[in-house]
Amino acid sequence: MSDLSNYRKSYEKKALVETDIPEDPINLFQKWFYEVEEFGGIEEVNAMTVATIGLDGFPKSRVVLLKKFNEEGFIFFTNYNSEKGKAISHNPHICLSFFWPTAERQVIIKGIAEKTSELVSDGYFDSRPDGSKLGAIVSAQSDVIPSREYLEENLKKLEQEYEGKEIPRPQHWGGFLVRPVEVEFWQGRPNRLHDRIRYKLQEDYYWKIERLSS
Repeated sequence: MSDLSNYRKSYEKKALVETDIPEDPINLFQKWFYEVEEFGGIEEVNAMTVATIGLDGFPKSRVVLLKKFNEEGFIFFTNYNSEKGKAISHNPHICLSFFWPTAERQVIIKGIAEKTSELVSDGYFDSRPDGSKLGAIVSAQSDVIPSREYLEENLKKLEQEYEGKEIPRPQHWGGFLVRPVEVEFWQGRPNRLHDRIRYKLQEDYYWKIERLSS
């Protein structure tokens, strides 16, 4: 048995106070995102955990890449027929989370997911390298397959089929927009008295800002 009780760190890099935050969580997320990117030490600042409730009733989390965010919410792309895609279609209430250890920060987003328009999905798919496009077509994501070679052989067939041709976006692949209803910003502080600021969307579409105990 591994005892990890002595794994401790003192968080002392930043503070999060009400006088320094905007009224809208998207603006604060944007500020934090680019601060973390400038701070360095993280290869993929846009890596986030997506948590869903599966068709089997169990929660499941996995890391995906955030590809866009704006005043509407947060967008990522996936196979709609995957385990993740089916879970979201069944229950669109999901959670996104970002952990940026070099800045001692976390962001946790509760939101409601919906498919992006075909125009948005087409636009992002067209921007991908051909290898990634073909990968989206060849992979029946989350399905059981006989071997790694099975995937690679199918990819070679597609490479031959689409050589010199435009690669179309498959209808089962596209984006999800997560519209936030609650966003929590966590900043590590000394003595485990962390700063936690939560934004909750109200019926009038204004954000209620609250401080939570660490």
